[in-house]
Formats: sequence, structure tokens, C-alpha cells
Amino acid sequence: MSGLLAGKRLLVTGVITDASIAFSVAKLAQENGAQVVLTGYGRLSLVERIAKRLPEPAPVIELDVTDPAQLAGLADRVREHVDGLDGVVHSIGFAPQSCLGGGFLDAPWEDVATALHVSTFSYKSLAMAALPLMSPGGAVVGLTFDATVAWPVYDWMGVAKAGLESASRYLAMHLGKQGIRSNLVAAGPLRTIAAKSIPGFDEFEDAWSGRAPLGWNLSDQVPAAKACLALLSDWFPATTGEIVHVDGGYHAIGS
Repeated sequence: MSGLLAGKRLLVTGVITDASIAFSVAKLAQENGAQVVLTGYGRLSLVERIAKRLPEPAPVIELDVTDPAQLAGLADRVREHVDGLDGVVHSIGFAPQSCLGGGFLDAPWEDVATALHVSTFSYKSLAMAALPLMSPGGAVVGLTFDATVAWPVYDWMGVAKAGLESASRYLAMHLGKQGIRSNLVAAGPLRTIAAKSIPGFDEFEDAWSGRAPLGWNLSDQVPAAKACLALLSDWFPATTGEIVHVDGGYHAIGS
């Protein structure tokens, strides 16, 4: 077996379609020598169908990251397929429609709480659920959208991502004692299912493609996936609490 992740065992969440970043992560991980286990929520049959499009069909286990019982049983269900984990990929986010598209001032707390639970707190929850399977050298990698500024239409999801970025730093601090890293990849806008659910998300498209120093392909998930693989690999053994921007350089350019 050869490749950047030869012999690694990974848990990848958030595969919904083959246009998702998580799918590209799983595909490239397998091509680079990793064993992959996927999680799905809701329409599990859809995830199972997508899993068959990978180079090697991957097992799929059900996981609702807001369900304490499912989180408590995650390690046992993963052990049915692999004997441990070297990496976990968090590609999970959701916000009710009231929290997006300009509704920042009007969104009720109940909807905001849902966004924060699914998109922010779940990063810690997933890491802790997988922790019994992990050993020193392991890595948790999540996906964010640069939360250092306020974006039009992103609203409470932007707040949730800011919380995610902070949570990753705290996770890095607390899990570092066990030799486990926590890092995020800040990808530029991509035409995924998640993006399509945000009213007005197309406002990002022309601006990003025109201003990113390296240009930006809205339909190419591979650059973000490659960054995830690098952070999951042994090539960043002393990097934790970091956010790697994969956005064509847009974040470095003033408005």
C-alpha cells in the first residue's frame, strides 16, 4: 500500500452527493491508501448509493451529531469496520432558513440554537465520540468558511463558523495532551448542496472568481480536499489549532 495516507483509518462525515467536499476527501483518501468509513444522516440510502461511487465502496453508519445516544454508540459501530481511527473529518453544517439570506436580525433563538448545535458544538461532540478509537498522531479536520469578517447573506451560519473556529482551537489545546491535532480548512465558495441552500449565495461567485489572485473554480472541490488530506497525514505532526485557507488567496486581498 502506498500514498500519503497509507494505512490510515478515517471517519468521514457529510457525504451527501459526489459534489460535496467530503466525497472528494473520501475519494482522494482511498486513492492515497486510507480505509474510509462514512457517516450519514436522514436519507441513509442516498449516502450508501454515493458511497458506491468511490474507488472502493465504503461502509456507511448512521449518525445524527445532535443525538447523544448515537454519539455514545459511534465507537462501537465504527469498530465493526475498522479497529481504530487515525483521522476524523467534520463536514457538517446546517442552519434553518430564518438564519440565512439577510435574516440575521429576525432569526429566533430556537433556530439559531439549531444552527450552533449542528454546525459548531457537533465538532467537539464528534471528536469526543471518536476519541476512544484514536491514539497519538491522530487528527481531527473540519471545514469552515472564513469567519473573520461578516459576509452578506451568511448571517448566523457565519456566527456558527466563528464558533467552530474557536472550538477547534480549544479542542487543539485539550486534545494536544493526547497527541491529537485539530485543524480546519477554510474553503472558498463551492457549488455544493449546502451552498444552494443559502439564499443569495451567488453573490459570492462573481466576486470570488474575479478577485482571488489564483482564480477560483466554483465547481472544483479537489483543492480543499487535498488540504484536508495533508492535515490528516503525518506531514503536519506539529501543527494544530490552525486554519488553512484554500480560497485562491481571496482572504489576503483587501476590499
